Amino acid sequence: MLTAEENALVTKIGAGTPMGETMRRYWLPALLSTELPNPDCDPVRLRILAEDLVGFRDTNGDIGILEENCPHRLASLFLGRNEESGLRCVYHGWKFDVNGNCVDQMNEPIDFKDKVKAKAYPTYEAGDIIWVYMGPKDKIPPVPDFEYTRVPETHRGVTKVWQESNWLQALEGGIDSSHAPILHRQIRENAKSAGIQMSTPFVRGGAPKLEVDVTDYGYRYTGIRPLGDKEQYVRGYHFAMPFTQLRPSQIGRAGEPDRTHVDGHHWVPIDDDNVMVWNWTYSFGEKPLTEKERTQEGSANAWPNVDPDNQYRAKGNVRNNWLIDRDVQRTDTFTGIDGINAQDRGVQESMGTVVDRTREHLGPADAAIIATRKLLIEATRDVAEGGTPRGADTTSYYNVRAIEKVFDGALAWRDVLLPEMYPEDQPVGG
Repeated sequence: MLTAEENALVTKIGAGTPMGETMRRYWLPALLSTELPNPDCDPVRLRILAEDLVGFRDTNGDIGILEENCPHRLASLFLGRNEESGLRCVYHGWKFDVNGNCVDQMNEPIDFKDKVKAKAYPTYEAGDIIWVYMGPKDKIPPVPDFEYTRVPETHRGVTKVWQESNWLQALEGGIDSSHAPILHRQIRENAKSAGIQMSTPFVRGGAPKLEVDVTDYGYRYTGIRPLGDKEQYVRGYHFAMPFTQLRPSQIGRAGEPDRTHVDGHHWVPIDDDNVMVWNWTYSFGEKPLTEKERTQEGSANAWPNVDPDNQYRAKGNVRNNWLIDRDVQRTDTFTGIDGINAQDRGVQESMGTVVDRTREHLGPADAAIIATRKLLIEATRDVAEGGTPRGADTTSYYNVRAIEKVFDGALAWRDVLLPEMYPEDQPVGG
């Protein structure tokens, strides 16, 4: 468990808070590229780390993310006109470029635009995502370059969904590997609702033994499950600071000859009580993803289960009990909530917006969660002392992969999995 002080330390992310200042030292997913599809398209409102922002793509295709309020009289720039390489406030006609420079003042008889600047943050576009950096300009880290950002668009799918809870309980729910064959269990093999089938190694295996190895980017962790008398089922994950997980795709389908898919999440704080959950999947093999895989059609993360016109909020939420179907719970799936990510979201939101970690009772299956909290607290201390938080200045995560396998129980998992988890001879310790 954490003390009340430690819990506040790692959950509060506003400007000036220890965790907030730490978060601002990393590149953050801000918008889907499709939200700003064309030059001079409609601007988009967004909220990250408790800051209200507006994003736009200018005439040249460059992207700006500015503080939402115009520095003149604080009207919303979301109402602005995106025109001729700038965003013009409709109140008095002040216009700002992607770097926040004031380039025109329609209402002023004396020009003083060179003395005015809107708060603007650096951006970077990769992997169907527009990223933003909100920290000190002299400490900008290497750009995000996960393997999924480099594969062809045909081999990648990215979605996002608003979750009504603090960012940390969403992250902790995602990296908790022991819950998956329980919460996501499919009771009937032919159940219509999504879940993990009873026949898969994930469900047939025993309770996992977790091993966590700290690295310079965060840590790698494995869940090792006995599978009968002679085999073992091992899932190898990665956690990249401060909020990214890579996991093997298509839960429980281990042992297939073509295991070239990896899934992942970014849990990006909106404010202290809300988080945007980014979901991505990709193939590093020759075969592209199907359109259904790319769009995550039918999942709880895809339209029509998520409403893009309402800031990507989920249609199943606490106000409608996450659309739980008790009849389905009795016969088909463990929860009666349709969709694996919707099941995660339901239990995490059910804890309240910010969980009281002083009341917990953790066990060996929570090793990854314990490791995460230690690294986050360590990172806040590093930043407070003028240093660089773990993972902010490294590129060693660029080529890591998440792998799962079923193999001889007498073999050491490190000998079998590590070569595939670090396919480009990346360092395996840190």
